[in-house]
Amino acid sequence: MIKKHLALFALLITVITAAHAQQYTFDKKIPVPGDGGYDYMAIDEVNNHLFVSHGTAFNVIDLATEQPIATIDGLKGVHGIAFANEVNKGFISDGKGQAVVVVDLTTFKILKTITLTAEDEDGIIYDPFSKKVFCFCGDSKVTCVIDPKTLELAKTIDLGGSPEFAVSDGKGHVYNNIEDLSSLKVIDTKTMTVKATYPLSPCGGPTGIAMDKEHQRLFTGCRTNKGLSVVDAATGKVITTLPIGAGVDAVIYDPSTKLIFVSNGDATTTIIRQESPDKYSVIQTLATQYRAKTMALDKKTKKIYLSAPQFEPGTRKIIPGTFAVYVYKPA
Repeated sequence: MIKKHLALFALLITVITAAHAQQYTFDKKIPVPGDGGYDYMAIDEVNNHLFVSHGTAFNVIDLATEQPIATIDGLKGVHGIAFANEVNKGFISDGKGQAVVVVDLTTFKILKTITLTAEDEDGIIYDPFSKKVFCFCGDSKVTCVIDPKTLELAKTIDLGGSPEFAVSDGKGHVYNNIEDLSSLKVIDTKTMTVKATYPLSPCGGPTGIAMDKEHQRLFTGCRTNKGLSVVDAATGKVITTLPIGAGVDAVIYDPSTKLIFVSNGDATTTIIRQESPDKYSVIQTLATQYRAKTMALDKKTKKIYLSAPQFEPGTRKIIPGTFAVYVYKPA
């Protein structure tokens, strides 16, 4: 009996400790110069830099000091950035410029502008398996595949719908949400073709996507039904859908803590715990900032970073000089 009570006590302590560690709280605000729109955020883990999309530029923040250190400007309308650290290059999707802009990841100098015929360059990722960059073009409904060594367009793949976020499994597949068709495309990066199309019902208007590579689970954020759907990557089966906030954009999975972060435009970030590959629970609705819908996770400190300006009350009109990165940390 005593052993049983001790075991229950140990379990209780473990649960309380875990629950405490999983709660996030506001840490600080990092003012960022300049005005304009904003989109993706991404962390170059090799150089410990946070890249923040900002109108016609990318602001670079040193995560060691959490201060801006550089600006990559002169672009026309940036969205995302992909890191090919093997060649020390970053690839920026310049949607209004119909181009992918290549930058040096240590000097932040622009090396080349790759002009594309496709329109609305948006989401962009690096696939370590094929060693190619995939730039997803919303209006043209294609992905442009770029070779980081030659800095040339290698192939254009038709997706049949408007692509949003994408994720690589590192083993020859890229998974891409198709927002207007509420489906998911599986791209074979060996053959550079679409291998499968998964319907995502009840998910509607899928945007952000993340992946548990160990257990082959995809996490896709859905705007229409305000849900986070868990999808079996091997079969396309929707395992479960959890409630999240409105206006979802980014989704991040941290394999070390088994937490899923979902940033929403309604000033919330939904935090979900993975209890097993097929069981999940919402553990926190973190209050953030209005329209703070994109996000990055520092895997070392476990801090999350969201960007947003302030808006005139009741509007989406940005108040000049208010753009900032908001930092949240485990309690």
